[in-house]
Amino acid sequence: MVKARKYVVKKHFQGLPKRDDYELVEYELPPLKDGEILVKAEWVSVDPYLRAYNLRNPVPYDQFGFQVGLVQESKNPNYPAGRRVVSHKGWCDYCIINESQVNIFNVYLLPDMQGLPNELGVGAIGMPGATAYFGLLELCQPKEGETVVVSGAAGAVGTLVGQIAKIKGCRVIGFAGSDDKVAFLEKELGFDKAINYKTADINEALKEAAPKGVDCYFDNVGGQISSIIISQMNEFGRVAVCGSISTYNEDPKQMPKATILQPSLNLKQITVEGFLVHRWSAKEKWPQAFADLIKWIKSGQIKVKSHVTEGFENIFDAFVGMLAGENTGKAVVKI
Repeated sequence: MVKARKYVVKKHFQGLPKRDDYELVEYELPPLKDGEILVKAEWVSVDPYLRAYNLRNPVPYDQFGFQVGLVQESKNPNYPAGRRVVSHKGWCDYCIINESQVNIFNVYLLPDMQGLPNELGVGAIGMPGATAYFGLLELCQPKEGETVVVSGAAGAVGTLVGQIAKIKGCRVIGFAGSDDKVAFLEKELGFDKAINYKTADINEALKEAAPKGVDCYFDNVGGQISSIIISQMNEFGRVAVCGSISTYNEDPKQMPKATILQPSLNLKQITVEGFLVHRWSAKEKWPQAFADLIKWIKSGQIKVKSHVTEGFENIFDAFVGMLAGENTGKAVVKI
């Protein structure tokens, strides 16, 4: 028997999570059955979308969220002991995975990282990377010379979106929540302009940064900031709606109000499409994205930054810190 630990959400809640909303449970894993693998977590991801799901129903976080883990024991020839796998088993230090019972996100072998850190398997060479890659390139379809705006630009997805847009020859404007993040986007990642949405007049700052209007908008936050950005879009602009961070800690029955979008959408014939990254199969489509992302990282065209918290017992702090905007780049926990 293997002793394991996992985080359990005890109740539905609003606002920033509190420690008594969660419980750390110790338990024993049963012996493996045919087709199963025993995995020891090495890197666990904390992401904003986990909070969004908990707004609707309490989510068992040992069954939700990405992790990179090492196969300790295997009764599945596709995942031999000693190999690393990426799964959606989330906030647990050990888990048993049966490939035939995996929902939504497939378990898959960690790609050949070509010398890059394994932590990127839950970052740029993982779900956030696939999200940025497909959301931008397939939905926004940016063209050379166009202006791309990214909200939540200093996060795991936003940093990649902006850099991919630069690779495609676009002018890139990012919104972030601190002057340090603004400096990081401009000086380290090469954004043409970054704006602190907490201190700037968003409408005027965007007009100054994009005097010819916005062609593509990658929306991570929703709310009034998105209404302003969309109001400044050009004819036939494209919007990829990835998330709505601005509302994740709000009561679903009392969502904040924002300026209506229909006049801009109608008069400028703007296309708006929401998406979930599992639309593109992790086993069939994500490798295409990973190959390009690895190439761009190794060539220096994309820079990646991880915000690392160490220790399984500190997952909760890492999660709350990420929701409060303390991270720049991908928030991960080293187990």
